[in-house]
Amino acid sequence: MDWNGLTVGYALTGSHCTLEEVMPQIRRFVDAGANVVPIVSYSVQTTDTRFGNASDWLQQLRDITGNDIVDSIVKAEPLGPSKLMDVMVIAPCTGNTTSKLANAMTESPVLMAAKAQMRNQRPLVLAISTNDGLGLNAANIAKLLIMKNIYFVPFGQDAPKVKPNSLVARMDLVMETCEAALQGKQLQPLLIERYNY
Repeated sequence: MDWNGLTVGYALTGSHCTLEEVMPQIRRFVDAGANVVPIVSYSVQTTDTRFGNASDWLQQLRDITGNDIVDSIVKAEPLGPSKLMDVMVIAPCTGNTTSKLANAMTESPVLMAAKAQMRNQRPLVLAISTNDGLGLNAANIAKLLIMKNIYFVPFGQDAPKVKPNSLVARMDLVMETCEAALQGKQLQPLLIERYNY
C-alpha cells in the first residue's frame, strides 16, 4: 500500500510495558511515507516506570515522527473539524481506554482524538493490551467489536496460565490492520494465539 500523502494518528495509552514494542510500528508508517501525528494519554506523558521515563518516550515520538505531540484535549479537538487523519490507531489501547471509549467518555487527548475520528466516520484501529480483557472489560470489547468504523489489531491471551483474563494485540500487525481498515475490512483472523508456554 502507498502511504505517501496519508496521515496516521498514532495514539499511545498507559500500557507502559508495551511502549517499546510499538515504537518500531510507528517508524514503519514513517518509513512508508505516512505523516504520523503522535497522540498520548496523560499517563504516557507523566508516568515514569521501570519500562522507561515519560520524557524519554515523548522525545522518541518526536524524533521518529518529526511532529509535535497532541498532549491535551484542546490540541486534540481540532482533529475532528480538520479531518486530518485518514486512519487513527490506539496502540497500546489499555482496558481503561477501551472502557471509556465503549461508554462515550472523553477525558483525555487520546479519547478526544478517537471521538474526532468517529465523528468523521473514518477508521479507528485498536490494539488492546489489558489484564482484564476476558474479565470486566470483555463487555466493552464486545461493544466496540460491533461498532462501525472500529477495527481491532488481532489479539490473544498473552499469559493464560498466570493471567487468564489478559489480552494483548500483535503489535507487529498494526500497519496491516490499518491497511485493511482503510478498505473497510477487519484483518483476519482476529483471535490469535499470542502466548508462549
